[in-house]
Amino acid sequence: MLIEGPLSIEITDPADGQGKILTVGFQPDFQALDLEGQGRTFGEYLESLDKEIAAITDDNDRDRMGMLIIQQFAEQLLPHIEAGELALEETMTIQIGREDQAVALVDLLGRIKPL
Repeated sequence: MLIEGPLSIEITDPADGQGKILTVGFQPDFQALDLEGQGRTFGEYLESLDKEIAAITDDNDRDRMGMLIIQQFAEQLLPHIEAGELALEETMTIQIGREDQAVALVDLLGRIKPL
Protein backbone atom coordinates (compact mmCIF):
# COMPACT_ATOMS: atom_id res chain seq x y z
CA MET A 1 0.00 0.00 0.00
CA LEU A 2 1.36 3.41 -0.96
CA ILE A 3 -0.04 6.64 0.41
CA GLU A 4 1.37 9.64 -1.37
CA GLY A 5 0.70 13.08 -0.06
CA PRO A 6 1.93 16.44 1.08
CA LEU A 7 3.35 15.19 4.36
CA SER A 8 6.83 13.90 5.04
CA ILE A 9 6.83 11.75 8.17
CA GLU A 10 9.75 10.19 10.04
CA ILE A 11 9.55 8.16 13.22
CA THR A 12 12.16 7.99 15.99
CA ASP A 13 12.51 6.81 19.57
CA PRO A 14 12.16 9.39 22.34
CA ALA A 15 14.87 9.83 24.97
CA ASP A 16 12.70 8.19 27.64
CA GLY A 17 12.09 5.12 25.43
CA GLN A 18 8.33 5.41 25.82
CA GLY A 19 6.31 5.31 22.59
CA LYS A 20 7.60 7.02 19.44
CA ILE A 21 8.14 10.52 18.13
CA LEU A 22 6.84 11.56 14.73
CA THR A 23 8.61 14.35 12.88
CA VAL A 24 6.19 15.80 10.36
CA GLY A 25 7.00 18.23 7.59
CA PHE A 26 5.56 19.26 4.25
CA GLN A 27 6.88 18.16 0.86
CA PRO A 28 8.62 20.98 -1.09
CA ASP A 29 6.17 20.77 -4.00
CA PHE A 30 3.29 21.28 -1.54
CA GLN A 31 5.05 24.28 0.03
CA ALA A 32 5.41 25.85 -3.43
CA LEU A 33 1.64 25.90 -4.05
CA ASP A 34 -0.40 29.04 -3.46
CA LEU A 35 -2.71 29.12 -0.42
CA GLU A 36 -5.77 27.94 -2.38
CA GLY A 37 -3.77 25.09 -3.93
CA GLN A 38 -2.46 24.02 -0.55
CA GLY A 39 -5.97 23.87 0.92
CA ARG A 40 -7.35 21.98 -2.08
CA THR A 41 -4.42 19.53 -2.22
CA PHE A 42 -4.54 18.82 1.51
CA GLY A 43 -8.31 18.30 1.38
CA GLU A 44 -7.84 15.83 -1.49
CA TYR A 45 -5.14 14.07 0.53
CA LEU A 46 -7.58 13.64 3.44
CA GLU A 47 -10.26 12.27 1.08
CA SER A 48 -7.75 9.79 -0.36
CA LEU A 49 -6.63 8.74 3.11
CA ASP A 50 -10.25 8.25 4.15
CA LYS A 51 -10.85 5.95 1.15
CA GLU A 52 -7.72 3.92 1.91
CA ILE A 53 -8.81 3.50 5.54
CA ALA A 54 -12.35 2.50 4.53
CA ALA A 55 -10.93 -0.16 2.20
CA ILE A 56 -9.38 -1.97 5.18
CA THR A 57 -12.24 -3.77 6.89
CA ASP A 58 -10.29 -5.32 9.76
CA ASP A 59 -10.43 -2.88 12.69
CA ASN A 60 -7.31 -4.55 14.18
CA ASP A 61 -5.20 -4.13 11.02
CA ARG A 62 -2.02 -2.24 11.99
CA ASP A 63 -1.91 -0.29 8.73
CA ARG A 64 -5.45 0.89 9.38
CA MET A 65 -4.59 1.91 12.94
CA GLY A 66 -1.52 3.84 11.78
CA MET A 67 -3.46 5.55 9.02
CA LEU A 68 -6.16 6.59 11.49
CA ILE A 69 -3.53 8.33 13.63
CA ILE A 70 -2.19 10.19 10.60
CA GLN A 71 -5.74 11.06 9.53
CA GLN A 72 -6.61 12.44 12.97
CA PHE A 73 -3.53 14.65 12.98
CA ALA A 74 -4.03 15.77 9.37
CA GLU A 75 -7.67 16.71 9.99
CA GLN A 76 -6.53 19.04 12.75
CA LEU A 77 -4.06 20.69 10.35
CA LEU A 78 -6.50 21.35 7.49
CA PRO A 79 -8.16 24.57 8.78
CA HIS A 80 -4.74 26.02 9.65
CA ILE A 81 -3.41 25.19 6.20
CA GLU A 82 -6.46 26.72 4.54
CA ALA A 83 -6.01 29.89 6.62
CA GLY A 84 -2.26 30.09 5.91
CA GLU A 85 -1.47 29.94 9.63
CA LEU A 86 1.38 27.41 9.44
CA ALA A 87 5.02 27.95 8.56
CA LEU A 88 5.18 25.04 6.12
CA GLU A 89 8.97 25.04 6.02
CA GLU A 90 9.02 24.13 9.74
CA THR A 91 8.74 20.58 11.06
CA MET A 92 6.42 19.48 13.84
CA THR A 93 6.98 16.76 16.41
CA ILE A 94 4.30 14.55 17.88
CA GLN A 95 4.89 12.10 20.71
CA ILE A 96 2.85 8.91 20.55
CA GLY A 97 2.77 7.40 24.02
CA ARG A 98 0.55 4.36 23.53
CA GLU A 99 2.63 1.37 22.53
CA ASP A 100 -0.04 -0.17 20.26
CA GLN A 101 -0.32 3.10 18.32
CA ALA A 102 3.46 3.42 18.10
CA VAL A 103 3.78 -0.13 16.74
CA ALA A 104 1.05 0.53 14.17
CA LEU A 105 2.87 3.64 12.95
CA VAL A 106 6.25 1.90 12.81
CA ASP A 107 4.72 -0.89 10.73
CA LEU A 108 2.91 1.51 8.40
CA LEU A 109 5.79 3.93 7.89
CA GLY A 110 8.27 1.09 7.50
CA ARG A 111 6.42 -0.10 4.40
CA ILE A 112 5.53 3.16 2.67
CA LYS A 113 7.58 6.10 1.53
CA PRO A 114 6.73 8.97 1.27
CA LEU A 115 3.58 9.54 3.25
